[in-house]
Amino acid sequence: MTTATTHSTTGDPSGYPSFDDRPTPAPEALSLLSSEQAMRVRAVPIAIESGVLRVAMLDPTDYAGADEISVVAGMPVDRWGIQERHLRDLLRDHYGTTAAELAARLGAADDGGDSLANLEAIDADELHRMAETPTLINLVNLIILEAIRSRTSDIHIEPFEDRLTVKYRIDGVLQEQQSPPRHLQPAITSRVKIMAGMNIAERYVPQDGHITLRFEGRKVDIRVSTVPTIYGESVVMRLLDKQSIVLELESLGMRKSDRDVMDGLIDLPHGMVLVTGPTGSGKTTTLYAALTKLYSPRKKIITIEDPVEYELTGVNQIPVNPKRGLTFATGLRSILRQDPDVIMVGEIRDRETADIAVRSALTGHLLFSTLHTNDAVSAVGRLMDMGVEPFLLASVLEGILAQRLGRRICASCATKRPISEPTLHRMTEAELAMFPDRTSTIGTGCEECNNTGHKGRVGYYEVIDVSPALRSAIGERKSTPELARVSGHVSMREDGMLKAASGETTIEEVLRATQDVEDAAALNGHTPGQAG
Repeated sequence: MTTATTHSTTGDPSGYPSFDDRPTPAPEALSLLSSEQAMRVRAVPIAIESGVLRVAMLDPTDYAGADEISVVAGMPVDRWGIQERHLRDLLRDHYGTTAAELAARLGAADDGGDSLANLEAIDADELHRMAETPTLINLVNLIILEAIRSRTSDIHIEPFEDRLTVKYRIDGVLQEQQSPPRHLQPAITSRVKIMAGMNIAERYVPQDGHITLRFEGRKVDIRVSTVPTIYGESVVMRLLDKQSIVLELESLGMRKSDRDVMDGLIDLPHGMVLVTGPTGSGKTTTLYAALTKLYSPRKKIITIEDPVEYELTGVNQIPVNPKRGLTFATGLRSILRQDPDVIMVGEIRDRETADIAVRSALTGHLLFSTLHTNDAVSAVGRLMDMGVEPFLLASVLEGILAQRLGRRICASCATKRPISEPTLHRMTEAELAMFPDRTSTIGTGCEECNNTGHKGRVGYYEVIDVSPALRSAIGERKSTPELARVSGHVSMREDGMLKAASGETTIEEVLRATQDVEDAAALNGHTPGQAG
């Protein structure tokens, strides 16, 4: 029995009827849609009435999803809205097969022989046959869809001697999932390679590929990489979900004082602004947020990236292609002939790119780029090591931002707890003063955060606005510790501790994420954030 009410167009912008509560689907309607399809389009067939299929959809305006259901069911579709919690319950109860359950069923079909088999003996035709098995296709689809739903950034499929592991990187931390049987490894790898347009017959050299799929009405791009190991190919899929990326500096966790500095840098007519940090620290996202903020139809913005991770509206984006001679350096030379106002270089990796970048900033362009250094001030020494003259660097460098990412506390289970003794011993007197009652906020774990206590990530930043004193010190080729003392900026660790004190993140996350910075500072004989 289904109960529903029709909303007016003023009460519901979609203008579609919707279910007041959870409906009871008819078995003949449910059978028209597979588990994978229902989960992907976020819809559940409810009933067949007069040759029309009534469907409960999270987004009734998802025309592509409705068309897909209509084609699969072979009849017109009547779209109804439904609350997310009701849809989630319906999917769980009626299409509740998870990747783990499906893998377990497939594992039961194993003949109990040598799970490794002889990978060299499996020819390409056999791999194709295995990879095109409907149940295997559903398994790989479910692995990907569950990863997207759980906010995964990377899927790792790793073969070992006696097992095959599947791991999701969620909020920067790898979490092992219930893994498929070892004997499915060649088929799973081959299925991913087919989806990514890769050569499944070649198993002994690294390959790269790309998958585009639609999930809940939005496009998700997946970069696929395979490398051969002694037990088969290791597969990593990086999920690039454009709608999940936050392109606002405030939402990324940047404090107002730092945002004010960044706003000033973004408004400059020319000069160089650098963002530093290791791989995966969110540098590209920060640059995208800056470009989004300064975009105007009156400005010509061009980027050269390796690769282009997200498409930005109104921005000309160029992907690096070394095989065809398009490197950062050659691309940057061509960009200068395109009359740009703002340029973003994905990374300065060598002397040639550094030299062209500096000269671009000198000739009236605002240039953004990234470097791999531990902290902000070390970027100066890195560019000098590449051969950039100190007086030129001092002339063009306007700002440097360094960052790390830490896990954000889940708001649904946040609670105050005493700080542990080991953690207290790792904190400085200044940091302890931020927690006068010796308690801090943590997440205890709940259904909302999958019992991890964390949901999402927050940035820890240090921002240097190049002052006349710092500019002079750069020109005089001062050492990194001396430059740090002149800059007097707030360190990433201090920024993180301020956020831990406000309940955004945990002290332990700050210590974990900034450990490499503190170690480097100790080696250099200075403490970032302390002015001389």
